[in-house]
Amino acid sequence: MPVTTGVSMPATDIFTAFVRHRRIAAGTLREVVPAVKSAADADATHLLIFDDATGRSVELDLRGSLPDVLERLNQTPQAEPGKPTGRGRPKLGVTAREVTLLPRHWEWLAAQPGGASAALRRLVEDARRTSPATLRQAQDAVHRVMFALAGDLPDFEEANRAFYAKDYARFDALTAAWPADVGDYVRMLVGRVAVAGDQR
Repeated sequence: MPVTTGVSMPATDIFTAFVRHRRIAAGTLREVVPAVKSAADADATHLLIFDDATGRSVELDLRGSLPDVLERLNQTPQAEPGKPTGRGRPKLGVTAREVTLLPRHWEWLAAQPGGASAALRRLVEDARRTSPATLRQAQDAVHRVMFALAGDLPDFEEANRAFYAKDYARFDALTAAWPADVGDYVRMLVGRVAVAGDQR
């Protein structure tokens, strides 16, 4: 697996790991890493970790022991030499950026427990938990995962066309013969697309 150092992922995001067509783990990144590390140590090929929200594959530095790998998950990328880090708590992945609000917004934020920054963080996290993914984001996730996991499977092209035509019944029928883990995962992601489409 390619090496990436200083990976910093939100602890609440969900990831799914595959060895070729077999799902080996699902959960937060820290929950998935032990199975991924074990598979890598066993020289597994076609080892992939997907971010369920985006369908993007995640690359980890799996060198060393499992504690070494888990420790690297806590690290954040270092600032470029000579470049000021600015305000915030960079060791925790917190960085300061400009936010423009009206005076009444600042007044409301300042009155919240923990101050403006804490209130903004809570609002963003609440929105991330309760807001459905946009239709385009959900479609992109399916597209990435399908090509990575199912591009060599029977009826892939027809299933892809059925997906974009929103013919979900036909999609389910075409993917029924796929390896169970792949079919279940892809159909779960397609279900998110259907829900996002209904909410438009």
